[in-house]
Amino acid sequence: MADRDLTIRDLQRTVDDWICGIGNGYFSPMTNMAVLAEEVGEVARVMAREYGEQSWREGVGRSSLDDELADVIWVVAAIANQTGVDLNEAIRKNVDKKTRRDNTRHKNNPKLNKSE
Repeated sequence: MADRDLTIRDLQRTVDDWICGIGNGYFSPMTNMAVLAEEVGEVARVMAREYGEQSWREGVGRSSLDDELADVIWVVAAIANQTGVDLNEAIRKNVDKKTRRDNTRHKNNPKLNKSE
């Protein structure tokens, strides 16, 4: 699996296989929601220190953004699996929705139009 790119469906299968095997089963959906909040907080911590004004404290281990983002995606896949969400289809529908809704919105936003 590591030698090729994962599709979203592959990701969901990989997470399910790991959780049902090595992980010994899913946490409850509410526990996974709390874990997701925790992981997003870890992304925020890295972002604040690497791209914001915060600094790392002496003696505190540094986390890497790539690992923390992967943790978020992992937990999202776990929640999708246990609630019956096909992320591939959900993302496709979400992109379609955003494309219809925001077709000209950002082009016409003076805050984003730097040339004016």
